[in-house]
Amino acid sequence: MIKTLRAALLGTALALAGTATAAAQTAPTLRVGMAAQDVGRLDPHFAVSTIDRVVVAWMFNGLVRFKPGSIDPAQIEPDLAERWESSPDGRTWTFHLRRGVQFHGGFGELTADDVVFSLRKAGTAATSAFSADFRAFEAVEAVDPYTVRIRLRENVPSLLGIVTNYSGGYIVSRRAVEQRGADFVRSPIGTGPFALERVTPNQSAELTAHAQYFRGAPQIGRISYRFIPSDASRDLAYQNRELDVNYGRADQTWINRTRQVPNTTVDVFEPGELAVLHLNTTTPPFNDIRVRQALAHAVNRAELVRYRGQDVAREAQSVVPRGYLGFTADVPLLQPDAARTRQLLAEAGHPNGITIRVIHTQLPEMLNMMQVVQQQLRRAGITLDLQVVEHATFHQQIRQDLSPLVYYSAARFPVADIYLTQFFHGRSIVGTPTAVTNFSHCNQADRQIDAARVSTDINEQRRLWAEAQKILVQNVCGVPLIETLLVFARRNNVDYGYELNGSMSLGPLITEQSRLR
Repeated sequence: MIKTLRAALLGTALALAGTATAAAQTAPTLRVGMAAQDVGRLDPHFAVSTIDRVVVAWMFNGLVRFKPGSIDPAQIEPDLAERWESSPDGRTWTFHLRRGVQFHGGFGELTADDVVFSLRKAGTAATSAFSADFRAFEAVEAVDPYTVRIRLRENVPSLLGIVTNYSGGYIVSRRAVEQRGADFVRSPIGTGPFALERVTPNQSAELTAHAQYFRGAPQIGRISYRFIPSDASRDLAYQNRELDVNYGRADQTWINRTRQVPNTTVDVFEPGELAVLHLNTTTPPFNDIRVRQALAHAVNRAELVRYRGQDVAREAQSVVPRGYLGFTADVPLLQPDAARTRQLLAEAGHPNGITIRVIHTQLPEMLNMMQVVQQQLRRAGITLDLQVVEHATFHQQIRQDLSPLVYYSAARFPVADIYLTQFFHGRSIVGTPTAVTNFSHCNQADRQIDAARVSTDINEQRRLWAEAQKILVQNVCGVPLIETLLVFARRNNVDYGYELNGSMSLGPLITEQSRLR
């Protein structure tokens, strides 16, 4: 009897898979060109690069989500959880899951057990790049198969921001992670509108529509996510109609030229990725604050904006991006002054200038901007010896503390706490057990960051976040450069199903509503 039942269930699963495959074959394919040699890690809790973040967002859900096309925390809405409530003190949150949500690949229905497993995984340094975000979690437990309770040891600025469809908030299949082990990074299982079919190294990632998606079967049958690192090659493929969506260069010349391509829309959208030169304050030459100050005086932000273009770039004003809750522009950024740079270098024992070996990515947009910075510094006596590596290798090496200067461009959930914690808190210093992305090894503002996180007074939080930014800038832990908006081009027959004003996944979110007209 048991064998008969299993056979029947298997037959049903195969029939459903066949139906889904047939639907995917008849529905249209969306072809997306990405500036990449290959993907890195598709386990969403390790997806740190733009390349990985974009595609991961098509495959996974969070308990809650940003409204498609928006990065406004006020517009966070239900995703895998259909409703939730919190205790009066804000330290206990209860989420009630949708019923019948199916994982890809026949991995069954989502339950509270998968959510508990996912959040614990996301909060563990060995299994997540975002574990620091979960430091305040005291316990995550399944109340019943469709109810999850989170208890916090202290208040956080935005609990919903931690469990949204972003970074550590993505929910994975426990069974798939345990069965696939290390292979999960290239064969992930989520609940999103698209499932990964295969990755062909240095060519593409192929995704197919998830016919059992809880919001309805996608109107697009397949997505071909193609790796084309050369801007020229990718642009030519788009012009030849081999691509429907093209990762754009965030510079004015590219935008102006692409806008002239027939039947093309260029989307420029938030968040602005803040580019910062992070300086390792604990090792030569940047353990001398005079050298850090010299480098800061050699940077000309207005020139960088002119190079990138007014449509897509704006001058950075702090070590936190503009528009984030807690941002302040009232910080003492050092102004361009080549003479002062040379004077400080001489005082620090480098009268003939200084050469610094720097590891940097080959990702075209970041490499081009770094080369402009390189020219600016050279004019003032600072030579950057760039060691250019593939993007995934870049991320590995900078986290091994192999570069005294790190150019890092990033957007985060728009609350100052997360940016300050990940990039400038002592717990986040690379090379430590709780490492995130603190490449500067600065910890001078830890007290202010910690106090703001647990405060329930928004005015006090703002004061503490502002104080932290001033301390970090005064210590030249990092040199803010510019904020660059995101740019993608698409053919006019591509309808995302929403107005693209912002995307925390750093690319267009392809949903069940997206279609090719």
